[in-house]
Amino acid sequence: MIQTPTSPDKYDIFIQKIDHFQSMVEEKKALQEKIARMHDEFKATILPLEQELATIMRNLEKNLSKLERGTSGRATTTGTRFSRGQLGSAIKGLLRAHPQKAFKPREIADALNTKGTTISIWFNKFGLDDQEIERIPTGKEGKRFLYKIR
Repeated sequence: MIQTPTSPDKYDIFIQKIDHFQSMVEEKKALQEKIARMHDEFKATILPLEQELATIMRNLEKNLSKLERGTSGRATTTGTRFSRGQLGSAIKGLLRAHPQKAFKPREIADALNTKGTTISIWFNKFGLDDQEIERIPTGKEGKRFLYKIR
């Protein structure tokens, strides 16, 4: 049985399907190459900008650390300074504002923006005789104290 040359047989149909598949594979490869080229062009365009940004960020970090060192150094040395009477009034004012709470000297110092040693010295020299301030022993052997208003 011989077929007429005008009608495609199963082999012709198979070849047509393979040809269509191959053309799709070639189109896929062409698109992948185009995307890769565009990606490389994009990288080449953006790389100098990324490098410039990194340089600026490094300079900002360097300058920020200088600024932080400068301001923090001044802040620690320039806490609020009180005269003896002012310090006592400030401490009592803080304790009266929170009558239910007992404070460590460090907490009082932080609240008054001064040094903890200044607060401890005031309590040891002048706060011992003050009838309004209650001194609560804590810690090992009662050598540390909390302070509260009576």
